[in-house]
Amino acid sequence: MSSMNTKDLTPVVPRRFRSIFFMLVSCFALWGLLNNMTDNLVPAFQQIFTIPQEKAGLIQVAFYGAYAVLAIFASILIEEFSYRVGVLIGLGIYIIGALCYIPACSTQSFELYFIAIFVVASGCSLLETTCNPYVLSLGPQSTGVRRLNFAQAFNPVGSMMGIVLAQQLILSNLHPATAEERKAMSTEELQKIVDSELFWVCAPYVGLCAIAFLIWLFFLRTKMEEQPYDKKEAPESTPAEGKGSNGGIRVAVAALFAVGPLTVLYFIFPDMDKVHWILYGMLGPIAYLLVTKSYRDMLIKLISFPRYWMGVVAQFFYVGVQIAAWTWLNCYCQKELGVTKAEGAIYYTISIILFIGCRWLATYYMKKFNPANMMSLFAVGAIACCAGVMYLPSVVLFEVGGLPFTPNVLCLVAMSGCMSLMFPTIYGIALGGLDNKVVKLGAAGLIMAILGGAIITPWMSEIIGSTDSCWLALTGAFDTTWDSNLMTSSQAVRAAFIVPAICFSVVLVYGLIFRKPITPSEQ
Repeated sequence: MSSMNTKDLTPVVPRRFRSIFFMLVSCFALWGLLNNMTDNLVPAFQQIFTIPQEKAGLIQVAFYGAYAVLAIFASILIEEFSYRVGVLIGLGIYIIGALCYIPACSTQSFELYFIAIFVVASGCSLLETTCNPYVLSLGPQSTGVRRLNFAQAFNPVGSMMGIVLAQQLILSNLHPATAEERKAMSTEELQKIVDSELFWVCAPYVGLCAIAFLIWLFFLRTKMEEQPYDKKEAPESTPAEGKGSNGGIRVAVAALFAVGPLTVLYFIFPDMDKVHWILYGMLGPIAYLLVTKSYRDMLIKLISFPRYWMGVVAQFFYVGVQIAAWTWLNCYCQKELGVTKAEGAIYYTISIILFIGCRWLATYYMKKFNPANMMSLFAVGAIACCAGVMYLPSVVLFEVGGLPFTPNVLCLVAMSGCMSLMFPTIYGIALGGLDNKVVKLGAAGLIMAILGGAIITPWMSEIIGSTDSCWLALTGAFDTTWDSNLMTSSQAVRAAFIVPAICFSVVLVYGLIFRKPITPSEQ
């Protein structure tokens, strides 16, 4: 029998792991839902608090910055205890963060929302750092990338649910008053409007606590010994140096290194740029790795593995482009098509549907084609879409349900289809061939790369909101008229998509370099 046929007959998820896998899939859907609801908070908060796009964009800094700061702690937690404990604590932190929306709503405080979102994302960071390698461990390495793509295929299903919830509960309940009209209102009238808007921001996050609690109960009652990434290909993992009574101490110290610097900086320097706050906060977890010999040795091993560390770089740029492109998709559609914010959200919905469909399709074809080659092809398509978004005209080709579709907007939507397989494919390629002893810490690095969402999004926003950026020369032929409501121009919003083109180029290079299967010399 050929190797291809043998691979086809190997179950992606062995029968004994299917109940665990199903519940892990629900976690993938949960954080996908939260990610996309958070994307919609940027335009919502801009309107509710009448703040500029740059400040509203701090929501993404809080959300994706938390991933970067907490990922190392999460890897230490699951190294010292287990994947199951990581899932339990991740869900618990999410529930606490969601409940923090209540005081943020009652006080109408953007700062409290920033903190609450950071806590929610901290829970998501623990879940992602835990669940991705957990899924890889539920079967042989030969089907690992397919298994992760299969699980990740449910992530955009959650994203779709998040968009619907955001549209029906958050965006649809925003008062139509413009920023100028709100400034003219009396304090009492404005407060009443904001109270109502923030209630609908709060409701879905708090309501999801019930679902998170049910998943938490399942894992509380589930007992399963951990499996190596591949029993045949990876050695049985030995107990971590700190497991047992010392494990709890190590986790507590790691938590202090993760949270301590952030807390001190937040209160001593409250006006510090939030991106710098996140970057400085990351130094604490990194310092813990360097001062702890066993983890320092793991880190050195990871850094010496090019397939891994280049994967972290590629993941940084991929996550950055996904979050940034989706965050500003609505703004682009409003500016180029003249549609409303609610109508712009429909284009976002179409993009996610395409993303879901392409991820399922790509997962199916991965049993026939090399995942890295597929990703490289998709990256080329994504770069071409960026060029279309920047340079194709806003000439209506057709309408669907009264919504206009133009060449540039079709490219904007198609970009989501090209992105569909990138995250899990980079993840699986980067961890492939790693010794099981360092997989958990390796997973943390790939989740820390989600910091790209906190860095790339503001980079795009700076171009979108600029009248003198050097990048504007790329789209000098387009209209420079400033839109005071969207705080951008056609020239600026088009030029900003040079950023996704750069990011996809990095993914393309990674896919091409590591398109060949792992060789024994790499392991």
